[in-house]
Amino acid sequence: MTNASNTPSITLYGIPQCDTVKKSRAWFTGQGIDHQFHDFKKQGVPADLLTGWMAAVGWQKLVNRQGTTWRKLPPAVQAGVTDEASAAALMLEHTSVVKRPVVVWRHGGQAQVSVGYSPEQWQAWADAARAA
Repeated sequence: MTNASNTPSITLYGIPQCDTVKKSRAWFTGQGIDHQFHDFKKQGVPADLLTGWMAAVGWQKLVNRQGTTWRKLPPAVQAGVTDEASAAALMLEHTSVVKRPVVVWRHGGQAQVSVGYSPEQWQAWADAARAA
């Protein structure tokens, strides 16, 4: 039986059609790890959390410069992304430019953030939550 106080609150943020998001959701389900899904397309990027994500992982890691959305942006818009404020504005306007998934684990009053498919990191966090 799982101790409720050792159970993290996990939210996976992304776009359901994204292959990496699909793979991540399947990993959590396959591991039997409960999680919530936040759809950027339907619910948007949560502006109140974006600052914390940037503080945790850096705005450069959150802006997906390899994706189709980025490549379709005008060069002037791309060149204008030079700091946290400009990156946040872009991610709020173009949700598909956020690298996916963003996974937030809340456990014991702490929040941890990962970006991209990171099963090794997620497993380490799950193991630490079980051990707590």
